Amino acid sequence: MNGKPSSDRLPARPRYNWREFFRRAGWLESVGIVGVPVVTVVALLAQWITPFDPQLRVAAAYLPPSAAHWFGTDEIGRDLFSRVILGIQYTWLPALAVIGFSLAVGSLVGLISGLAGGKVDLVIQRIIDLFIVVPGTLVALAVVASLGPGLVNTMIAVAIFWWPWYARISRDEIRRLKARPHVEAARIAGVGRPRLLTRYLMPGVVPALLIGASLDVASIIMTLSLMSFLGLGLPAPAPELGAMTARSLDSLTVHWWLPILPAAVIFLLCLLTNLAGDGVRAALRGA
Repeated sequence: MNGKPSSDRLPARPRYNWREFFRRAGWLESVGIVGVPVVTVVALLAQWITPFDPQLRVAAAYLPPSAAHWFGTDEIGRDLFSRVILGIQYTWLPALAVIGFSLAVGSLVGLISGLAGGKVDLVIQRIIDLFIVVPGTLVALAVVASLGPGLVNTMIAVAIFWWPWYARISRDEIRRLKARPHVEAARIAGVGRPRLLTRYLMPGVVPALLIGASLDVASIIMTLSLMSFLGLGLPAPAPELGAMTARSLDSLTVHWWLPILPAAVIFLLCLLTNLAGDGVRAALRGA
């Protein structure tokens, strides 16, 4: 005996059981969970993986989908598949950015409200109620109308009315966890507020925020696409999916692929995120 702990007596580092996570999520929902990072990589690398330059004429105009051009060509002769891939970047990454900003602001405000309590909590909750009761889409349209069309302005407009939902989730979870016996015991034992927050409260708040965020991505995609459809996003010839659908609606009965395929990609992105959200909710239920 040399007094040193043997390696076989050291506790193993806990590992997350991903197999159990995906089993609880369900096989179809797991497709959505795996598909989210895949779409993110596609969006990040869009400029480098498009088969043709999305802005240049590469063939005759109005070619139907074929082996050479999977989604056909548009009215100028640009490859529609390349433009749709770049359009995923203009839709997917802004949606993730809005979610990230809303999570950061909302969770911080909710933590302050839940921890402070009293009049501070009352004032913050009345402000949150004011944001929630006003129709978010109308607020977004008003903000974009005042700031001017553009992708950044659209993201700001959507984020303005999205963060209060996460503030409400964070605040309610904090108040629920503060009443739990183990948190009360830690407070009585003299655990400091920073450690109490990081060790006992945040592990219970994060799953609820993740579930809410995962279920909201599709709604944000639809909202951003709607703003783009109304002409409040990037100006032409930027290949935003909503704008591409709006600009080609007149040719729906003649050149159906021009409005249908970008709209179908929006639908698939929303379906993918809804499946992922349902899977995360099922896997983290009770976490």
